[in-house]
Amino acid sequence: MKKIKISKNTLKEYTIITIGSAIMSLGIAMLVDVFIVPGGASGLSMALYYIFDGKISIGLLKWTINIPLFIWGLIVLGNQFGWRTFYGFTFSAIFLDIFRGSFPGLRFIRIQDTEFVKELVANDFIFLILVASMLLGIGLGLIFKFKGTTGGSDIPAAIFQKKYGIMPGKAIIYIDFFVIITACIIFYLKGLPLPSSVVTLILYALLSLFVSSYIVDVIIAGVDYARQALIITDRSNEIADAIFKELSRGATAIKARGAYRNIDKEIILTVVSIKEIPRLNDIVKKTDPNAFMITNNIHEVMGEGFRRRI
Repeated sequence: MKKIKISKNTLKEYTIITIGSAIMSLGIAMLVDVFIVPGGASGLSMALYYIFDGKISIGLLKWTINIPLFIWGLIVLGNQFGWRTFYGFTFSAIFLDIFRGSFPGLRFIRIQDTEFVKELVANDFIFLILVASMLLGIGLGLIFKFKGTTGGSDIPAAIFQKKYGIMPGKAIIYIDFFVIITACIIFYLKGLPLPSSVVTLILYALLSLFVSSYIVDVIIAGVDYARQALIITDRSNEIADAIFKELSRGATAIKARGAYRNIDKEIILTVVSIKEIPRLNDIVKKTDPNAFMITNNIHEVMGEGFRRRI
């Protein structure tokens, strides 16, 4: 019988997807009792949770919702939503029930009953939303960065792109917005003890969606920590030499032609840290006051002199 070999890199990815699922589920668990809807399958499961008066756990509802979406994705898209998707939404559902105290044998874990959450609900409602949204964004960011997904609105968004040409980001926004509106209307019609008006809850949910989405982008793309500089100059050798000596950075000369004067010249390409930009400006101004320099934000750099992100 042939043994299945799992590479260290794959093991690392699944480990971080698991950690991300736990962090994301912790954030969602903090929002359930204050009726802030996160969108997607989580938001829909929250609405169903209250429709069934809490008799079915929210994690189980989320997992059940994802199963037909998962099958639909496999039929339409093939293996694009494979085992990582199943793994992601299964573990996020399990962790959600664990943190809510709904998992057999671990019912003593109830994040909603901790002093921290109770104090925030009573005295700093918006901060509770921000903390939960940040946890949600961090968890999702880790999952996405390491090639995972939690299913939900990701699957219909990918299907809409294939069938109708709708961009996934736009489709996810539409789906999440619809889920948020629908869930908040259900809360109102059920006569639940809402902490604010329906309109206010919708605005809070949109704030949560914005914060979590921004955190996801930061986790995936990273905060800007380097700059790329393109220097158009007639003194390329001198500027490149100064970059080597004064900044200890590499530089690449790119052959180019000035369209206005139809003169061949070289463009210097270099990447420096943010704090080195003032020194680079000084080098360029001192060497060639007529040089033209363009700088761009860099999220990821692989190479000598720069640390790699996880």
